Amino acid sequence: ATPSRPASGSASPARTSAKPARTSAAPEPARIPGPGYDSSADAQKQIEAALRAAKADGRAVLLDFGANWCGNCKAADKVFAQPQTAGILGASYHLVKIDIGGNSSANSALLRKYSPSGGTYTMPVLVVVSSSGTVRTDTHVTGNPSLTADGINAFLRKWAS
Repeated sequence: ATPSRPASGSASPARTSAKPARTSAAPEPARIPGPGYDSSADAQKQIEAALRAAKADGRAVLLDFGANWCGNCKAADKVFAQPQTAGILGASYHLVKIDIGGNSSANSALLRKYSPSGGTYTMPVLVVVSSSGTVRTDTHVTGNPSLTADGINAFLRKWAS
């Protein structure tokens, strides 16, 4: 019986020491939406939810304004799905994809709200919003990064909160 006591005693501290490691780990990555844009989604509610989550965890919000028929948007989606890019997105951003390819005047109004410089927009329009709700960068003004893993990853790292 004596040898089993130290064995059970040593198992218990091992379990105890594993718990703090889990709680001190980084928060769960944010969910990354799949490819494409949901024309039936309530983009305003999605943005509000992302901003609430960003306030809670300090991440930024990445607004991706695009269209399902947009070739550049599809290219960006392919990069977003790559493991390294998905890791950066999940760790640093709440991604909201907003369909501006249809007839949604509400989504077009959201684009003008977050990217007010107007004119003709080149999709995708990527807007980084801080956890406090301030626009940090807008690719309609700055131009899109190269729609490659290197280009998008550099953009994401630069603007992460």
